[in-house]
Amino acid sequence: MATILVIEDEASIRDNLERILRLEGHRAIQAADGASGLRLIAERRPDLVLCDIMMPGLTGFEVLAALQADPALRGIPLLFVSASAEPEKLEEALRLGARGYLTKPFNLAGLREALRRHLPAAPPPEGS
Repeated sequence: MATILVIEDEASIRDNLERILRLEGHRAIQAADGASGLRLIAERRPDLVLCDIMMPGLTGFEVLAALQADPALRGIPLLFVSASAEPEKLEEALRLGARGYLTKPFNLAGLREALRRHLPAAPPPEGS
């Protein structure tokens, strides 16, 4: 079971993502903006961050820059979740260190694939 932080300013999207992640067997935590998301990252050290790009206050790009600037946090994978499907935004996100990009509205299969690809592998069972 992974801990996944959802940073999203739209409550309905945030709640839906949390519900889906819990149904997939993960612990999900939420932040409504970039600043509170950064605080939760430092406090809880999630296994993965799903982050919107366009938010009031700190944007997703600023959250990513803060993660990349902190040696203790830069290893935490961040995937952007955004309604913008512009290739320039995707390229910029990857260039800055994002691990991936999900376009809203996303489908369950795409989310599952992103989780499979970007969550750390579970340790093998004891005794194997």
